[in-house]
Amino acid sequence: MTFDLDVVLRQGGFELRVQERVDARAVALVGPSGSGKTTLVEVVAGLRRPDRGTIAIDGRVLCSTAAGVHVAARDRRVGYVPQDVLLFPHLSVRRNVLYGARDGASADLDDVTELLELQPLMTRDVASLSGGERQRVALGRALMARPALLLLDEPLAAVDLPRRHRILQALLAIRDRLRLPMLYVAHAPEEIRVVADRVLALDAGRVIAAGPPADLLSADVMPRGSTTRMIGGRGLEP
Repeated sequence: MTFDLDVVLRQGGFELRVQERVDARAVALVGPSGSGKTTLVEVVAGLRRPDRGTIAIDGRVLCSTAAGVHVAARDRRVGYVPQDVLLFPHLSVRRNVLYGARDGASADLDDVTELLELQPLMTRDVASLSGGERQRVALGRALMARPALLLLDEPLAAVDLPRRHRILQALLAIRDRLRLPMLYVAHAPEEIRVVADRVLALDAGRVIAAGPPADLLSADVMPRGSTTRMIGGRGLEP
């Protein structure tokens, strides 16, 4: 999967300027708060329109200001799970998962629920779910839309340590069994090492380092167990 990201977006005094071509199954975005990680994800999702540039995924152009192309968010075939998981409180887990499913996608329900271990949750109310369970339900809902790309914003942020392994295994299954590429804002070093095969480190709206996790998150630049790493001499939080 090839990610062509060439965008400029200005918002007040902040400017996102990214020009990267990445061949990867899963790309992790790391950087301090306010570095532009979520903004870049929202641009790819079609929720923000860049001032200039092109976004293409495996040659499919989603946005090109030069050519006057801007595919609407609903037509991008992108599954987006934001950091603040928004589930419908008046719907059961099953109805949340099925919400927004594409025509014929209900046939995928058994596969999705098995993949994410959602079977025991399907009849429950959303209010009774833990943070990790809510994340898995949100992932299920995104997969039911049959996306061509999955966008995740800190998928482990609301998940306590004992449940992180479950989410990581779900992300690996999505990447490998479904062969669904991912672009995501990373929260923890372990998920970057396990899931990502490329990392983009952002600071102040710019990519300051790019490469495989082994290079960017080595023991020399990131102490074991730390959530802050030094890349190019700057402290970065995932």
